[in-house]
Parts: sequence; C-alpha cells; structure tokens
Amino acid sequence: MRILRASNHRQMPWKNGGGVTTEIAVAPPGASVGNFDWRISMATVAADGPFSRFDGIDRTLTVLSGEGLELTVEDETPVRLTPAGKPHPFPGDVAASAKLIAGPVTDFNVMTRWGRWTHSVDNLSIDGTQLLPVAADVCIIFCRSGQITLGESSVLDAHDAALIDASADTPEISVGGSGKAIIVHLSQTLSPE
Repeated sequence: MRILRASNHRQMPWKNGGGVTTEIAVAPPGASVGNFDWRISMATVAADGPFSRFDGIDRTLTVLSGEGLELTVEDETPVRLTPAGKPHPFPGDVAASAKLIAGPVTDFNVMTRWGRWTHSVDNLSIDGTQLLPVAADVCIIFCRSGQITLGESSVLDAHDAALIDASADTPEISVGGSGKAIIVHLSQTLSPE
C-alpha cells in the first residue's frame, strides 16, 4: 500500500487549457495526458464550458464540493451531478460540457484507456471499522472528508489517497474512522508487454 498525500499531488493544466488539474495518481508513473493507461485527478470547474476530449478513454466524474453541475454528453439529456449523488461514467471521446448550478465545483475524475484497463467508482461512508475487499488489480481509496485509518496505522486526511496493489497486498483491508471516501477499482484487461 502506498499513501498519496494531498500536499504531493501534481498540478498541471487541463488538456484544453481551461483550468488546472490536480493529479492524484497515474499509470505508468510520470505518464502524460496523451499516453496514460489510467489516471485519477481532481479539478475545480469555475465556469460553464466544454470538457477536454480524450480519445480511447472511459471517464467517471464525481462532484466533491459545490452545488453541482449539469453534464451534457453529446445530444443526451443533461445529467445533474451533486456531491450527494453517484459517480457518473461517460465516454471521453465525445463532446461533453458542464453548466454550473450555482458557483464553482470541485470534481474527482477517473480515466482508463480502452483495451488496457477498466474501472468502477463508488462512494463510501465510514463510521467505525469495516473490512473492504480489494476486488481488482489496483484499488484506490480517496478520502473526501473526515479522517480514515487503513490497516493498523495509515491515516488519510481530506484529499489524501491510498493505492493498494492487489497482487502485492491482501485481498481485503481494514478501514476505520469517520468520514466519506471514494473507492476506485482498476482492472487490467491487457497484460503489459
């Protein structure tokens, strides 16, 4: 298990130049926005506008804070995303845009490259201790709020994350404390060459 502290997350410009992304984790390490296999990041959306397009990428968006936004993907009916709502998956290679409900929001974004990785994203409320299965090749636990303890002594504060490699770690992990988290399961679909 590797702890990814909020203070060490990498800041970088959006692909379309419209803002700044906080990169939490990427594979392979040091990959750019053009050649990653998977990527997990946060961003503040301060104005209405288009999302960057990512060919060959599946995305899931979760609103962390703010009133929320309406996400329009191609010609589909807009979907309202709020901090209380579920993560929303959509393809990264189509036109998508956001309309803010009332002021800026911060979002959490998971992206995986087709044919290499798939992902699932779920909200998790923690109050006390529970055993969490690590049901993928890589599991990321991101602390949205509060304070979470993993295993014996690894503590996550807001916006810290833990990266758990299922092949190296145990098939489940003890999660305790009090807070809200996001759990990301990343599964490899293509063996590395």
